[in-house]
Amino acid sequence: MLTTSLTTLTNEHLTAARKAASGRSAHTVHGGRRNSLRQTLLALAAGRRLDDHESPGEATLQVLHGRVRLATGQDSWEGRAGDHVAIPAERHSLTALDDSAVLLTVVMRPGPVPGEDARDPAG
Repeated sequence: MLTTSLTTLTNEHLTAARKAASGRSAHTVHGGRRNSLRQTLLALAAGRRLDDHESPGEATLQVLHGRVRLATGQDSWEGRAGDHVAIPAERHSLTALDDSAVLLTVVMRPGPVPGEDARDPAG
């Protein structure tokens, strides 16, 4: 069983984000070409943002540290450590109101149901 300390990763990547010219640092916690699910820890220094970008598809955001604002053209949401939101399927931006870390979870493509043979769609 592979385990990861999100607390340790948060601390490491917040330190890296504070030092980086971009004000951010990221780490893929889970995912890859063979996975349908990707989870990425993203750390942003206070005041930094990810400009408007397209929705990655079905995705959620969990705030691990600090405060962030997720904004679309029509709406915005402010979350703090412990909060979770489903990302709207539209262009959006993410701004760190404080030094912040979030866990972005994205479904990359439908994957096989555990226990089913992916080669036999009839089951």
